[in-house]
Amino acid sequence: MPTLSTRTECFTDSVIRRMTRISNQYGAVNLSQGFPDFDPPKEILHRFAEIAREDFHQYSITWGAQNFREALAKKQEHFTGLKTDPNGEIVVTCGSTEAMMAAMMSVTNPGDKVIIFSPFYENYGADTILSGAEPIYVPLNPPEFSFDPDVLEAAFRQKPKALILCNPSNPCGKVFTYDELKIIADLAEKYDTFVITDEVYEHIVYAPNKHVYFASLPNMRERTISCSSLSKTYSITGWRLGYVIASPEVIDRVKKVHDFLTVGAAAPLQEAAVTGLNFGDGYYADLQAKYTEKRSLFLKGLDDLKISHTEPQGAYYVLLDISEFGYESDLEFCELLAEKVGVGAVPGSSFFKEPENRYIRMHFAKKSETLNEALNRLADMRKKMPKR
Repeated sequence: MPTLSTRTECFTDSVIRRMTRISNQYGAVNLSQGFPDFDPPKEILHRFAEIAREDFHQYSITWGAQNFREALAKKQEHFTGLKTDPNGEIVVTCGSTEAMMAAMMSVTNPGDKVIIFSPFYENYGADTILSGAEPIYVPLNPPEFSFDPDVLEAAFRQKPKALILCNPSNPCGKVFTYDELKIIADLAEKYDTFVITDEVYEHIVYAPNKHVYFASLPNMRERTISCSSLSKTYSITGWRLGYVIASPEVIDRVKKVHDFLTVGAAAPLQEAAVTGLNFGDGYYADLQAKYTEKRSLFLKGLDDLKISHTEPQGAYYVLLDISEFGYESDLEFCELLAEKVGVGAVPGSSFFKEPENRYIRMHFAKKSETLNEALNRLADMRKKMPKR
C-alpha cells in the first residue's frame, strides 16, 4: 500500500469536537463546542420554512447568491463604513472554516511563513500546513493576553506572507484595541504582509470594549482579507454560511479556489439568511445585551464557587484556571470532568503553542437554565475530581 500524506501525518482529530463526543457519552452539560442551545431568530426560521416550497433547491451562483451578496455588502458597509462591491469583493463560503482555508490558499505559496497569535483557534495551524506554509507563533500573554510589539516585529522580520488575526479572539475572548491593531497594521505595511482576519464574533463584544474592523484602519483595505460567518451572529452554526471580503484582485483568486473546494454554499440557506442580513440595529443591540447577561450569569457563578477564570472582552468563551488540581494533562482533566462532574470543557493546551496546561475552555452560549445546571454541577468539582 502506498504511504499516506506526510503533510497531514501530524494531524489529530479536533479536540473540540472530540470533547463534544465525550460530553455526549457521559450525559455532560456540553460547554466545550461553541454552539447555542437556543433557536435562531424566528424571522429567519419562518423564511426557511417558506423556502421548502419555493425554487431554491439547485446551485446558486458559485460565489454566492446575488441577493445574499447584496444584503451582506449593505450590512458590512453599515458597520465598517467601507463600501463593498457585492459582485467584485465578496465570496460566500461553506462557513468561515472554508473562508479561512480559501484565503490562505489564495495568498500563500509552499514555504511561505504565516504569523499566528497564540492562543489560537485550532484550525489556523492546520490551514497553514495544508497550504504548505510554515506558522510563526507570537504569544498573547495571559491574563491580559497582550502581545509584545518587539516580539511581533521579530516575527515580521522573517518576511511572512500573512498574519492571521482573530478578533474578538477564540479562545481567550480578547478584543484588540485600536492602538494594538495600529501596531499590527504598521508592521503589515512596513513588511508588505497580508492580514487575514477572522471576525466571526464581531457583534459579541462587552462594554466598554469596541470591535474595530481591521480593514477600516488607514491603508489596510487592500491588504486585508476579511473572513467571517453568520454562525454566531444568528445562532445558525449548522448552516455553514461564511464569506470572504477582499479587494477584487484577491477575490478573483478566492473565487477560483472556492469553486474547486466546495462549488458553493447551500442555496436554500443563503435565501433564508438574507432575512437576518437585513435586520436593523436593534437586533445587534439585543444580541449584545443577551450575551452580556449570559456572561454575567456564568462569571458570577464561577466567582461564587471561587473558581479562578479569565474575563472575556468579547466572544463567548472563558478560560478556567485548574492549577489547584495538579493535573499534568489538561486533556485528562477534561475527560474526567465530563465523566465525574458532568460538564464538558476543552483542554486549553489545544489552543496554545506554548507549554500551557493550566486552562480549560468553557463557553456560555447557552440558555440560562443550562448555565445554571452546569454551575450546579461544578459546585461539586472539588469533591468529585480525583486529586493529582
